[in-house]
Amino acid sequence: MELKSVPCCEEALVHDAAVDRVRQNLPPDERLYDLAELFKIFGDSTRVKILYALLESELCVCDIAKLMEVTQSAVSHQLRVLKNSKLVKFRREGKTVYYSLADSHVIHILDQGMEHICE
Repeated sequence: MELKSVPCCEEALVHDAAVDRVRQNLPPDERLYDLAELFKIFGDSTRVKILYALLESELCVCDIAKLMEVTQSAVSHQLRVLKNSKLVKFRREGKTVYYSLADSHVIHILDQGMEHICE
């Protein structure tokens, strides 16, 4: 496997005005960290599949486990991660808990991600 070098500047010249302008517009490090953590959630295909299932319908843990052919315990763990990341919400009906996408932002993230990989 051939390693290619990354192109760099021909001269060691820093464009201070551009660097300063970009620095002023960058979100705070804490916000960038939170964004990186959110994207980590989408780095697991099981969680993405759960999100796509919830895009179609509100479902309980049993429904999701059957759909994905995994244990209810595995689904509960992934739903906890998704809930803690504010990507899913739940409602209780008697003893059954139903899960759905938290808001339209989740739909947009999924749609834009799929559009990007399909280009």
